[in-house]
Amino acid sequence: MTFTDTTVSVVIGGTSGIGAAVAKALAERRGRVEIASRATGLDLADAAAVAAYFQQLGPFDHLIVTAGSSAPGGTVVDIDLEAAKAAFDVKYWGSILLAREAAKSIRPGGTITFTSGFLARRSVPGTFVKTAMNAALEATAKVLAKELAPLRVNVVSPGLTRTEAYAGMAGEARDAMFDRAAATLPAGRAGQPEDIASGYLFAIDNPFVTGSVIDIEGGALIN
Repeated sequence: MTFTDTTVSVVIGGTSGIGAAVAKALAERRGRVEIASRATGLDLADAAAVAAYFQQLGPFDHLIVTAGSSAPGGTVVDIDLEAAKAAFDVKYWGSILLAREAAKSIRPGGTITFTSGFLARRSVPGTFVKTAMNAALEATAKVLAKELAPLRVNVVSPGLTRTEAYAGMAGEARDAMFDRAAATLPAGRAGQPEDIASGYLFAIDNPFVTGSVIDIEGGALIN
């Protein structure tokens, strides 16, 4: 994909973590990068606010959605269903809302790239909420790639990545988690945001990629 001075890329969730790494990489190219997130006041559960955001933005070229939600863990017999529904409202329905509104303004040759996660295709007890919403997003993206063609729609599926998402964990527990990843993953380490960011650039740059799920997870799915 050729970037020019008039290319506009929108990174939802671009104020931290993987989204910030994507925004930084895009900022090194020609054109303009727009960043929006909960921190900037964009509520993905507010359909009117999302529609107004894109109406104000005007025509653009690439939408990258890295915004996530805090999905509750737990088995089906003890899960907090209201918290689970709220997670879906942000991660799944928020992504679909963004695609619906953005598709009205994306210029020919443009792209939409969502973010799922390796749990979409890995069965781990106590994580069915994350598994369900990420799997739903991957399946929906393939349908949208047909519905919105020739606009291209893809998904990047990260594995364990060192981001602020784990800032709430106790330091020792967080370090132990990353140490386990380094010891058990075929890649020999946890991911860095820059590792994952390269997947979004690939989805944007390769004109023959659509309806794809791009796994960047250090070998977790074959482990």
